[in-house]
Amino acid sequence: MAVADGAGRRVRELGRRALGLDVPAADHTIAVLHSTETDVPGLDRRETLQLSRIRMLGATGAVIMAISALGVGAQPVHQNPTSGMRVLGFFARAHTSTLAMCMIGTVLVVMAWLLLGRFAVGGWGGHPRHRLTRSQLDRTLLLWIIPLSVAPPMFSNDVYSYLAQSEIAARGLDPYAVGPADGLGLNNVLTNNVPNIWRETPAPYGPLFLWMGRGISELAGDNIIAGVWLHRLLALAGVALIVWALPRLSRRCGVAPVSALWLGAANPLVLFHLVGGVHNDALMLGLMLAGTEFCLRAVEDTHPFDKRAWTLLVFGVVVITLSSSIKITSIIALGFVTMALAKRWRGGLRTVLIAGALLGAMAIATTLFVSFASGLGFGWIHTLNAATTVRSWMSVPTALGIVTGFGGVLLGLGDHTTALLGITRPIAGAIAVFVTIRMLVAAWTGRLHPVGAMGVSLGAIVLLFPVVQPWYLLWAIVPLAAWANRPAFRVPAVAFSAVVSVILMPRGADFYVFQIVESAIATVLVGVLLIFLTRNVLPWRNQPGVSAPSQQPTAYGVSS
Repeated sequence: MAVADGAGRRVRELGRRALGLDVPAADHTIAVLHSTETDVPGLDRRETLQLSRIRMLGATGAVIMAISALGVGAQPVHQNPTSGMRVLGFFARAHTSTLAMCMIGTVLVVMAWLLLGRFAVGGWGGHPRHRLTRSQLDRTLLLWIIPLSVAPPMFSNDVYSYLAQSEIAARGLDPYAVGPADGLGLNNVLTNNVPNIWRETPAPYGPLFLWMGRGISELAGDNIIAGVWLHRLLALAGVALIVWALPRLSRRCGVAPVSALWLGAANPLVLFHLVGGVHNDALMLGLMLAGTEFCLRAVEDTHPFDKRAWTLLVFGVVVITLSSSIKITSIIALGFVTMALAKRWRGGLRTVLIAGALLGAMAIATTLFVSFASGLGFGWIHTLNAATTVRSWMSVPTALGIVTGFGGVLLGLGDHTTALLGITRPIAGAIAVFVTIRMLVAAWTGRLHPVGAMGVSLGAIVLLFPVVQPWYLLWAIVPLAAWANRPAFRVPAVAFSAVVSVILMPRGADFYVFQIVESAIATVLVGVLLIFLTRNVLPWRNQPGVSAPSQQPTAYGVSS
């Protein structure tokens, strides 16, 4: 009996430690990603001049990308406004040259973003002695976004699926039961623009997005260009919400707003895929972050917890739930708001359950309203895994299953990739659930700020998700930009953002190998020449006064 009691006690202790219940705050491994940043003076005259040159470098790259999109962007099959035009149609006829233009523009924007980072976060592992102001960063970001916001879609054809699925809803059909081919017909102009792999696939998006898309279809009809523009306005609204919420969340975490905006909003993945690619992830992320900010205003800033606090909390929960009605992933934010509220109420597990039931009831009520008011019902629940048919090289469990399956083929054991994916993906899902639970406990016990814990959880979900698209990385990078400011996070996040932004083709694998090789050679030559010519006018090297370690003045916010 004593042995059994001792074994049971050790199992309980191990379980509590695995969940992080008995881990001291200082020993929490994830906490090494965060420290409190300090307020520093603005740029001096020389640095301001360098900033203006960096700004123009990025704007030049964005303009080149916008022009090249006339030829190598995700142009519609029908209603292409440049088709047959003598001058503007040239870019579609000169694929290799236009691809080189796009790759050069991409590299220029990425270079400008990295140089801008010297004035936002300093060098590799350093701290800026001078930092650009919020208005300087806002003007830079706006200048880089404008060219891409008026260009044809790039890097993805998803916006044409949005248009087709929205038209299905506008015709009174169920977009969660039929795909564009069955709902609109193969000869429909909207169906013809949808990639073949998705023509039979029902919509995997939430009812709010298709409700808004149905309104766009009623306004634009079969006009593809007008429909793309209206969807891009939704994406720009999402980016605007990110720009509004991210600096406010970063102040709560003791991180400089400019640092968070540089990594989270000026990130090339945001510019190229949320703005250029017209992805609804922009609106999902914007609403999720905005709702989290309103909830934390109620939980952290309002004393006592009065009527105003309840108003902010309810509004924030509604906004988060609306974001999950675009893509369900963002509902995870509600769990961390629940833990922040339970921590505020200073209770045990019963308090967590009460807070969860309260916020869950608000979320369910909001979801019911959107589902019934839109007339779309709950078919979206059955199409959440529609994208898992794609095998993504960026997904850890999918890549592991594919590599292992290929190894079996080489060894003469046969192709068992599908069976291996049936093993690796559930295991990865279980690990993601465990990480999320541990982060929820860390937020509840106060060892991690809810924003940081949410970002880490989303990072685990993204990396272990069966399908990972390049812009999915932003699910984790954007919220973590407000909290994780140590080189252990920033260096790989910056490196991965830059590399992924550069290596992706503007509309997928529609080019011959020789075209890609020739364009890459031209891009390397232009990049090296640019660095050589601007070696004395741009801060390519770690200059004193730009990223030198600083003294410790006033800190931003209060770190948790």
